[in-house]
Amino acid sequence: MSITLKKHKDHNPQELEQKPVSTLLWMYSIPAIITAVANSLYNIIDRLFIGNSVGAMAISGLALSLPIMILLQAFGTLVGVGAASRISIVLGMKDKNWAEDILGTAILMTVIIWAVVSASFMFALDPILIFFGGSPETIPYAKEFLQIIIPFSLFSNFAYSYCNIIRASGYPEKSMVIMVLGLVVNILLDVLFILVFGWGIRGVAIATAMAMFFTAIATMYHFTRQKSFIRFHWNKLRIRLFIVRNITSIGLAPFLINVAASIVTVLYNTHLKRLGGDLAVGAYGIVNSLAVVFVMLVLGLCQGMQPVAGYNFGAGLMPRVKEVLRKSLFVATVITTTGFVAVELFPHAIARCFTSDKSLSEMTAAGLRYVFLIYPFVGYQIVTGNFFQAIGRASSSIFLSLIRQTLYLIPMLFLLPLFWGMDGLWVATPVSDFLAFITSFFMLRRWLRSTS
Repeated sequence: MSITLKKHKDHNPQELEQKPVSTLLWMYSIPAIITAVANSLYNIIDRLFIGNSVGAMAISGLALSLPIMILLQAFGTLVGVGAASRISIVLGMKDKNWAEDILGTAILMTVIIWAVVSASFMFALDPILIFFGGSPETIPYAKEFLQIIIPFSLFSNFAYSYCNIIRASGYPEKSMVIMVLGLVVNILLDVLFILVFGWGIRGVAIATAMAMFFTAIATMYHFTRQKSFIRFHWNKLRIRLFIVRNITSIGLAPFLINVAASIVTVLYNTHLKRLGGDLAVGAYGIVNSLAVVFVMLVLGLCQGMQPVAGYNFGAGLMPRVKEVLRKSLFVATVITTTGFVAVELFPHAIARCFTSDKSLSEMTAAGLRYVFLIYPFVGYQIVTGNFFQAIGRASSSIFLSLIRQTLYLIPMLFLLPLFWGMDGLWVATPVSDFLAFITSFFMLRRWLRSTS
């Protein structure tokens, strides 16, 4: 059943097909970028506090926990991103009731998945950390952190993933404010728990968990407000199998890329521990967290692009769809090129912000220069994959999401160290990024020709 969407008191969904594309892209992307960066800064801030107050080995312990955190996030994006994309498309079809059905099913899916996944991780935490490359020196730090973070991952999923739905339903500024306030709470609690109370890595975990709880409450409160365009209704809190399929068909792409990223992180940790010891694992944790900041900048742009592209695709306005794609590709390339320049010019200064340990600092600086070597091309590949996701081409999005990690990066992690040792591990990333860019270029060109 379809209904006509009327202009809401503080929201007009039809602006997505009426306002200039440039205006909409900036209007939706700037809050989304700030939201995404705020989310990625949780990891940066944790490492800054731990590295400067607890020590280098604690940073390695935090890096050891990264694959589990990525997997927890993967299940959140499976539902949150998939639901946000579907809501954008059905709003373009002028069906608000369907959008609220999607929201109700998504909330119940999130709770069920969280219960199963978090219980599984908590039950087998020790053997998992050993398998992930942990040592007697690093596992205690990782356990102390994860034993708090894993149970609170439900709030993390509601916080970040459902901010995507807030944005997709026409409230980009609100999603930004919620995430930024959560980041501020995290920083203030880090200062209190670490610098004042001296709780160490446990203090970092408690601060992060409490910030996510605060953000989740603010996020879910939005969907209960009478003024919100898409609202939560108790009678819609049920599993509808066709909606589950609709959500997972799109959400599967970011889910699989996060799973692949977790596998890659495990491989990096185990290889780096073998070739460079626990400090090398810590260096990778720092390098990866910095790389994620620029990736999240582009993903924020993509999240702003998604409702504009999805709505106009659903409405059949292809010239506007292609316009938002072109402009997103350009901005993404500017972002990743900026990251390349900053890291290549100041790798040692950046590394010293995280640690005073000379060996860890040198490893980090070397890793930064290698990993960011062809970063200007990374933005193009990210936008292309997310664009296919936004217009409902799940198979293309999943393929592009997986090809960099599985077909290119994982084989390189085994092959290149045979020739260049630890340097080969770092070089694997830029080689894989470039191959993924080439693949994305030809896939996108093929789609553009098919729609011309």
